[in-house]
Amino acid sequence: MGREFGITQSAISQHLKVLRDHGFATVPAEGPRRIYEIDPTPMAEVDQWLARFRRFWEPKLEALATEVARGKRKRRK
Repeated sequence: MGREFGITQSAISQHLKVLRDHGFATVPAEGPRRIYEIDPTPMAEVDQWLARFRRFWEPKLEALATEVARGKRKRRK
């Protein structure tokens, strides 16, 4: 999997550990395998918190997307 995303197995393990340590994932033991299960509850809490800022970000991100698209069109011509 790491090669597919250009990330090392060590980096994947570190990211999974952060998710687990902060309550975003659980790891029920299944013999030698570790299957991570994502808990959507903390993500919903983060989403609610971020909602306050989205109204400020969205117009700026849309403008950025427009400029990026313009730049791509200019390069193709």
